[in-house]
Amino acid sequence: MPAIVGAIKVNAISSSGVFNVGDVFRIAPVSTAKTFSGAGSFNTGDNLNVRNNYSVTRVNDSDGVDQNITAVI
Repeated sequence: MPAIVGAIKVNAISSSGVFNVGDVFRIAPVSTAKTFSGAGSFNTGDNLNVRNNYSVTRVNDSDGVDQNITAVI
């Protein structure tokens, strides 16, 4: 069924992002990422006061592969 779409504003699309308007059969990611970060790492804004007296980020990942990427046709 056709889609009726009004105005669209796209600020940014990352290199692995997908932008679709309307009908679609399949959308699949082409990349994966894993991020390790400590307490207060992704805080953004003006006049932040972050206090972390003790913070430990454990990064022991024994399986090695979390999401395999295979060819999608």
